[in-house]
Order: sequence, then structure tokens, then C-alpha cells
Amino acid sequence: MAEVVLFHSALGLRPGVTSAADMLRAAGHAVHAPDYYDGEVFDDLDEGLRKRDELGMTEIVRRAREAVAGLPAGLVFAGFSLGNDAAELLAATTPGAQGAVLMHSAVPVEGFSEFGVERWPKEVPVQVHYAAEDPWVVAEEEVAPLGDAVRGAGAAFEEYTYPGSGHLFTDPDLPEYDRASSEAMWERVLAFLDRVDARGSDV
Repeated sequence: MAEVVLFHSALGLRPGVTSAADMLRAAGHAVHAPDYYDGEVFDDLDEGLRKRDELGMTEIVRRAREAVAGLPAGLVFAGFSLGNDAAELLAATTPGAQGAVLMHSAVPVEGFSEFGVERWPKEVPVQVHYAAEDPWVVAEEEVAPLGDAVRGAGAAFEEYTYPGSGHLFTDPDLPEYDRASSEAMWERVLAFLDRVDARGSDV
């Protein structure tokens, strides 16, 4: 069993996020899905981004850290879009982190310099998923440098692209939902968690 913290996107803790958490639990993993939006959820991205801006990234990160403060070591941090900022930062700074699963975005390591991150930690694997034509993802400027940093730290880096331009293509309640891509992604996520679990069992 892997223990996962799953952070929501700028749209809040939508049913698509809670159902994803339930699916991972059904596969045998422990999953925590913090709400750092005070219970607010949005259908419109602009409204969600306004909420993000009202809080500010420093406050979002503080809330994310507070949400995991009482959890045991050995966590996998995962996120959807905006949630990847918290997931990636916590994977880079939490002792004993077992991995990061980044869905629909990624940030180069230097993007977290204001939070004291200088390099990716040793042996913390990362898996990234995004649509090939997603206008919110600039792969050569975001995903590629993260991959270089992760591999440079001696960890596995997996990058998967999916057809189309839908950003949150895994959320069944949104117009950009792509069932085939979503199912393929979750198969890869579950395989990643199984590898993390097996690695932890070998320690």
C-alpha cells in the first residue's frame, strides 16, 4: 500500500477529485485529499484562478503543509494542475517522500527557489501526465528541465502525453474529459504506486 496525498486543481475539491481518491483507495492505497479552498468549488476556470490569486501561493503552500503535518513519512504527493505546485514542492522538501505524480502540469525545480528548493532530492521518482496540445503546459520549459533535475538526482522520471488539448482531461464532469486518455493515465499512476509500494517493502 502506498500512502498518497492528492491535491486539487484551481477548481477546488470537485467530485472528480474525490472519485479519483476513492478509485485509488479501491486499489488498496491510503489517500488523503486536502481542501485548501475553504470548501469552494468552481466550474469556471477564471473563477477558480481568482480564488487562487486571492489566497496567493504562499498561503496555498502553507495550507498544504499544514494538511500533511500529522501524516507519517513515506508519502507520495500527487496533484491536478495547480495542485501540482503543492505536490511537487512537498515531494522536494518532505523527508522520506516516496514520489510525485503530476497531472496536467509541472514546474522546473528553480520555480521553487523562493521556498528554499535548490535541487531535486535523491531517489524521489516523478511521473508527469499532460495533453500534447495543452496550452497551459510548455513542455520544453517546464517538463523537460524537471526531468533533467530528477534524473540528475538518480531518480526515475516518467513523462506521458495524451492526444488533444484538454487540460483537466481526467475530470468526468468537465467538457474536456477524455475517457480513453483518463483510463490510460490512471493505469500508469497505479503502476507507479505499485512500484513505490514494492520499493518500500524492500527497505
